[in-house]
Amino acid sequence: MKTNLIFIGMPAAGKSTVGIVVAKRLGMNFIDTDLLIQEREHKLLREIMAEVGQDGFLKIENEVNASVEAENSVISPGGSVVYCKEAMRHFKKIGTVVYLKASYQTIKRRIRNPKKRGVVLREGQSLRDLYYERAPYFEKYADITVHVDNGRIEDTIAKVLNAVKKHKKAAEYRKRLDNTPGRKLK
Repeated sequence: MKTNLIFIGMPAAGKSTVGIVVAKRLGMNFIDTDLLIQEREHKLLREIMAEVGQDGFLKIENEVNASVEAENSVISPGGSVVYCKEAMRHFKKIGTVVYLKASYQTIKRRIRNPKKRGVVLREGQSLRDLYYERAPYFEKYADITVHVDNGRIEDTIAKVLNAVKKHKKAAEYRKRLDNTPGRKLK
């Protein structure tokens, strides 16, 4: 049974902020994988990035995220985790992936200065370019999508809790259907 919730989305979408509160409300643990990366490497993310570059960082990010062993946890990886195939395959296996979807305008307003926020942009890449590059990956991996543009943080948390509850009920219903005697599986 998938007992974890994995929050994906752009930087500033609310993965950590919303994740911590959702974990508290559901009686779950909270794991920020950026902190696990820093702990393993004994360096800040920006120091790792400066030392090994974007490709080296993605390799580390993939290894750390793919090795997360957790139950009953809300897991908040960095926004670039969607480039890490093994990590995302692992997350899909151990949990329900929740995409906190914010419009580009919302992300731009919340981030203001991508460099200070630690958003890694390739040479000549804008925040807009990064947003539209990652959006299809977020959509691809999401089991649940929650739009987080409007309202206060409390509204977003309520939306997430409601969406998770609906998803869980639907999964339980599908499981009951699949176990119905005489039902042919497709």
